[in-house]
Amino acid sequence: MKHKQLLINLIFAVVVLGIAGGWFAWRAAHRTGAAALAAALTYGDANTVLDLPLTKDATYDVDTGYLTVHIQVQDGAARFVDSPCPDHICEHYGWLREEDQTATCLPARAVLTIVPVS
Repeated sequence: MKHKQLLINLIFAVVVLGIAGGWFAWRAAHRTGAAALAAALTYGDANTVLDLPLTKDATYDVDTGYLTVHIQVQDGAARFVDSPCPDHICEHYGWLREEDQTATCLPARAVLTIVPVS
């Protein structure tokens, strides 16, 4: 009886690991063919969207209507830098480089998101 339960647990573990391995392999294959990425800065009461290419290193100063945010793009990644807001939380998100990564500056009402280029 004890050996039967061990065999069932072992088969269950192999199935779970196989599913997880297949999912990671599919995700890696899917990512290889992924579209180029850009940074999208959504800001202000009108939810204005400014697309920032990740292929060109640059610094952008954007007046959101509340504060001027400073976005740095470098080596295929983007981040908030030198924030004028009181707590600087948006700077602590660091570099964003993967699709759907997001950083938010609430006092400036600005959201920086990595999105596929359309």
